[in-house]
Amino acid sequence: MEVHLCQLDSVWENRAASHDRARRLLAAAKPAEGSLIVLPEMFATGFSTNLGITCQTDAREDESFLRELAHEHRSTVMGGVVSPAPSGKGFNQSVTFDPSGNELARYSKIQPFLLGSEGECHDPGSHVCTFPLGQFTVAPLVCYDLRFPEHFRTAVKMGADLMVVIASWPVKRHHHWLTLLQARAIENLAFVIGVNRTGADPNFLHNGRSVVVSPHGHIIADAGEGEQVLTTRIDAEAAHQWRRDFPALRDMR
Repeated sequence: MEVHLCQLDSVWENRAASHDRARRLLAAAKPAEGSLIVLPEMFATGFSTNLGITCQTDAREDESFLRELAHEHRSTVMGGVVSPAPSGKGFNQSVTFDPSGNELARYSKIQPFLLGSEGECHDPGSHVCTFPLGQFTVAPLVCYDLRFPEHFRTAVKMGADLMVVIASWPVKRHHHWLTLLQARAIENLAFVIGVNRTGADPNFLHNGRSVVVSPHGHIIADAGEGEQVLTTRIDAEAAHQWRRDFPALRDMR
């Protein structure tokens, strides 16, 4: 399966400008039909706590944009949005649409980044989810979830062999980002994709480093630090074969 990691320099609190930037990057990348396209956490606004700007209205502006991309490129598209929560706060979500615009998955970030005051505007999600895509079973996760391996292990117990982490991860902790993505791949014998934003916002500097990690923990594709779409191919059979050759998951207690 061909995967395209859209390492976007999101325009701070400017939905229209971020949409335009993402659209131009993907148009230049020319994704093959049937690909998986992934955009970062809160790709349209950056990681802002201004819920009045970040949270989608009834028009679901960011989801409509993701659906348009899926239709345009005849591919599956995943990206980060903020949706209204019953409490009056929002949910920081990863949503995925197929080429026909059908919703394949909606995952609400279980671990809001409380150190960054995310809990003041976002409620936590309650459960991990998975969905089938080709020969893979995919689990979407969001940023700070990466530090909590129990959510990844739950996904594996649900059949996941591809975990996709979307993020707004700052440069000062980029070593943690890469190390933890590799650790999650190794311990779960799964492919792990991490898609991070790049560029600066009023609070943090981000250096991208969106990567694809093999089930052995090897970084097989790395977007570096600039704005770009990273394209590579992954094969589900590689994960399935490794799980047969080294059946450590059978030893879970």
